[in-house]
Amino acid sequence: MTYLITGGSGFIGTHLSLALQQAGESFRIVDKAPSQTFPERVALVDILDTDRLAHALTGETIFHLAAEHRDDVQPADLYTRVNVEGTRNLCRAAALRGINRIIFTSSVAVYGFVEAATDETGAIKPFNAYGRSKYDAEQVLRAWADEVPLTRSLTIIRPTVVFGAGNRGNVDTLFRQIALGRFLMVGRGENRKSLAYIDNLVAFLIHTAQLGPGVHLFNYVDGPDMTMRDLVSLARKTLHAKSGTGPIVPLVLGMALGHMADALAAITGRTLPISAMRLHKFTRTTTFTSHAHHGFIAPVSLHEGLQRTLQTEFLNPQPRPVFQTE
Repeated sequence: MTYLITGGSGFIGTHLSLALQQAGESFRIVDKAPSQTFPERVALVDILDTDRLAHALTGETIFHLAAEHRDDVQPADLYTRVNVEGTRNLCRAAALRGINRIIFTSSVAVYGFVEAATDETGAIKPFNAYGRSKYDAEQVLRAWADEVPLTRSLTIIRPTVVFGAGNRGNVDTLFRQIALGRFLMVGRGENRKSLAYIDNLVAFLIHTAQLGPGVHLFNYVDGPDMTMRDLVSLARKTLHAKSGTGPIVPLVLGMALGHMADALAAITGRTLPISAMRLHKFTRTTTFTSHAHHGFIAPVSLHEGLQRTLQTEFLNPQPRPVFQTE
C-alpha cells in the first residue's frame, strides 16, 4: 500500500513518516512547508490550492493531518478556511483520483472542557474556533464517505494532548519550566489529565489503515490518566531528583498572574510561557476514554513515554526537528 500524508512535515506527520519508513512502507507527503526529515518525499502544495492538490494526490490511503491548530492563529477564520474548506478540497481531489480511504486526525477539542471521562458518544461542545473547525471538517468527511458507502473508508481519530520528542506544545512548556527551575505549581494539582504519547498515536494511525468501508470513530488516549500533581512530581524527580511539586501558588493568584502575562504579551508582542488560557487548561480536569480500539495494544506505556521524552529532550538531548504545536 502507498500512503499519502497531508501535513506530513509537522510533528505527528514526521513521526508517522518515520514509522512508515521503518516498516518499509511507501509514502509521500503533501505540505505547504518543507520536511526537515524527508525533503525528497514532499510535494509543496497548499491544501487550499484545489488543482495542485488533486495533481499531488497518489496512493490508496490518505492520512489527513494538515490543519491550523495553534491557540493563537490570526485571523481566526483561517481555522475554517484551512481545516474545513481545505478538507473539502481534499475530498474533491480524493474523489477525482479514486482514493477511497482517509484517516483523519481530529481532536478531543470538539468536546470542549469536560469534567468526567468522555468517550466517543460525548456531547459536542467546542469552546474555541479550532474545536468547531475540526468537528465541521469531520462532517465534510462523513459526507464524502456517505457518497459511496460500500467502498469508501473513513476513520476519524480524536487524540487527546499529544506529547513526545520535538513537540513544543503545552506539555513541553511545562517540562521546560521545571527543567529550568522556574516552575510554580498553580493550585493543588488534583485535577486529572488524559495524555497520548506520539509513538503510540502513530502506531494507532497505522493500525486503523486495515479497517474496511464505513465510518470509524475513535478517541485516542494513553491510560491511566494522571493528576497534574503526579505529572509534575514525575518530571521533578526525573530532572532534579526532587520529590513533590515544589512551591504551590493559590489558584486565584495564579490566574491573576496569567491575566497580567496576557496584558504584557499584548503590549510587547511577545509570546510568554504563561497565559490565562494555559493556566485554565492546566488547572482543569480533562479526561477521555475510548469504547473500542479494535484490538490495538499501545507499544509503549504512558510512564515510559514520559520518561523517554524527559530523557531525550533534557537529560540526553540530541539534535532533532522541533514543532510548535499549541
